[in-house]
Amino acid sequence: MFKIFKMNTSKIALVAVHVFIWLLNYWFIAIVSQFNWNGFTYDSGSLAYAYAYGLFFNAVLFYVQALWLAPKMYIRNKKLKFYLISTVIITTISLIETYFDYILYNIYSINTEEVLGSFITNTIFHVLYSVAGFYYLFKLEHKKSEKVKQKLLEETYKTELKYLKAQLNPHFLFNGINSVYHLIGKDDALAKETLLQFSGLLRYQLYESNTHILLEKELDYLLKYIKIEETRRGSDIRLDYDINSENPTMKLAPLLLIPFIENAFKHCSNHIDSSANIIKIKIEEAGGKLHLNVTNSYDKLINENIAGGIGLTNVRKRLSLLYPDQHDLNIKKDNVNHIVNLSIDL
Repeated sequence: MFKIFKMNTSKIALVAVHVFIWLLNYWFIAIVSQFNWNGFTYDSGSLAYAYAYGLFFNAVLFYVQALWLAPKMYIRNKKLKFYLISTVIITTISLIETYFDYILYNIYSINTEEVLGSFITNTIFHVLYSVAGFYYLFKLEHKKSEKVKQKLLEETYKTELKYLKAQLNPHFLFNGINSVYHLIGKDDALAKETLLQFSGLLRYQLYESNTHILLEKELDYLLKYIKIEETRRGSDIRLDYDINSENPTMKLAPLLLIPFIENAFKHCSNHIDSSANIIKIKIEEAGGKLHLNVTNSYDKLINENIAGGIGLTNVRKRLSLLYPDQHDLNIKKDNVNHIVNLSIDL
């Protein structure tokens, strides 16, 4: 019911705008500007009559093009028929308006030799208004197309987000449960703290990360994840992380950064010398721009395909959908390190 009312209201508003524009056109030309046109003058009052029916014919041609000829023929690729009927209609209406002009010339004792000039002028204006109606339709079609495209993007975004959640949860659940399990009996206080963090992460993934969310929530989620991994990996790695935000109330699409961080922990090297197993994470937001840098050491023989993977492919797609011209992602690796650099204009 509300949708129907909303549609009717928008249509009424559109009609009102069109009526207002035509009335404004008439008011400006026939009353305010005091034009003299094709022998009709403002002072004699003849221009007011001539422009009234003239504007009516212009409007007819505009809407015939926008509502009938262009959508029913041109868009359906009946172009020859479109041009022929358009020419006939423009010529016919130009002749009718010129006949009206002729009658008005006699009423106001204007030289009827103006008739030929009147026909030429009328035809020119009729062509212009027909073209305007034609392009008006394509503007409307473009708007509709953009709305459909935006809806498709939103649906794709939702699908990608659901897929990402489904991909993250099993791996993350396994690691989180393992972390808590190994702490029980060894450090019960830390086990409780880790379980609390783990619960917060799951709650965020399941209930809070649906649309664009506050940056501070996403960063808090990442921090909890890093701390759980830090607890799980312990002294096996050298972990260095720094997370700062100038404006935490900025908004970001959820779960965009986690695949890069998860990837770093998942593929980090496992050297006997733990000092060689390095993960560095730096996230900084300043001036509405978010920067992420993730570096991790890797075992060359084991992780030949570290730059790929479903998670990174997924996040690349999401970035291209959500921030098409507002992000820069660079992933590279040297002989010992895998490096991710990402910047997003929020």
